[in-house]
Amino acid sequence: MKNPKITKEAFDILKKLAKNNNKEWFEANKVTFKNYEAEVKSFYAVLQEKLNVHDDIEKMKMFRIYRDVRFSKDKTPYKTHFAGSFSRLGAHLRGGYYVHIKPGGSFIATGFWNPNKEDLLRIRKELEMDASEFREIINEKKFKKVWGDLEGDEVKTAPKGFDKEHSDIDLIKKKQFIFIRNFSDKEVLSDSFIETLDESFKSIRPYFDLMSDILTTNLNGESILD
Repeated sequence: MKNPKITKEAFDILKKLAKNNNKEWFEANKVTFKNYEAEVKSFYAVLQEKLNVHDDIEKMKMFRIYRDVRFSKDKTPYKTHFAGSFSRLGAHLRGGYYVHIKPGGSFIATGFWNPNKEDLLRIRKELEMDASEFREIINEKKFKKVWGDLEGDEVKTAPKGFDKEHSDIDLIKKKQFIFIRNFSDKEVLSDSFIETLDESFKSIRPYFDLMSDILTTNLNGESILD
């Protein structure tokens, strides 16, 4: 079976929405928009199947096009991109994948967007004790070629209870532990895009394996799972 792809027509409807971000235009073009949204959702569904060959995906979520404008200065009612996320299975496998499709601004992301308080402290404690394996993985040549540098929000100096002079404070002060890969429109519209995404996500596994091990054990390496 031929792999699905992101089509130029799907891009075009997003471009039109960006120029006409109002309820009147959307309602008049809703049927057409929903057809392309379904096309992209099918793309995500096939990507999930591919990910499940080498990972265990608990669920795939495609985000709604409607924006929550209650607390935003930007009152435009619709997003101008398609987005989907993939959650790994249960408490044993941690982390997730994200795919953002937008003309002129497509990217994928992976890692840990907003670790809860307990997970964040556990990660920081691990890095405080020994960050060598973590650095070895994220600095590996092939890994870095695909994902570049570790990204994410961080505190200004040091988290409470941690030494701001610690040799690994650049990692310890992170609040997020994510990697992002950007794509040109040409790459997104290519026949091989879904394979590129699958291979990119496959390459993150050494990082996920380490983080899953950290987040399912205590500092003595003993399992905290029932």
